[in-house]
Amino acid sequence: MALALTPPLVVKAGEHDETIAGLFEKMPVSLEVNGKAYQLSVEPRVTLLDLLREQLNLTGTKKGCDHGQCGACTVHVNGQRINSCLTLAVMQEGKKITTIEGLAQGDTLHPVQEAFIEHDGFQCGYCTPGQIMSAVACIREGHAGSPEEIREFMSGNICRCGAYDNIVAAITAVKQGGHTV
Repeated sequence: MALALTPPLVVKAGEHDETIAGLFEKMPVSLEVNGKAYQLSVEPRVTLLDLLREQLNLTGTKKGCDHGQCGACTVHVNGQRINSCLTLAVMQEGKKITTIEGLAQGDTLHPVQEAFIEHDGFQCGYCTPGQIMSAVACIREGHAGSPEEIREFMSGNICRCGAYDNIVAAITAVKQGGHTV
């Protein structure tokens, strides 16, 4: 009933509040993504995931649950894996971010990417970027000593298709192959 009595001019002004607030609330942020330096202006509430996907058009990092429970948005920040949906872009000032797009060296796939293909470590592929980013970190962190350890340290990444055995096989193959990740 209150909306029906509100003058149209006030309703129209309310529709533009978010747009106007966004223009005044932006903050500068400098970061390096996949080896390229960026000077950006972002709203303080923008997540790293949304910055990557919407401002930098790096859509390999997926938005899954948006609550840090599925791991689809896993990226590396200064070499450490994080769920990019749980961190604000402005908190990454001066940091180095690597996304799935930054793993390959030109046309040469990263050893973990190659292993995922060789061992069929994906089915629908939606979780694959996050799985690969976590797998690289799992190996770097020294947590790929056994299938059980791999499963434990990859447990933050959900695969709805159930490709877990193939993912473990891919990680094991890279670890046993002595590849530098």
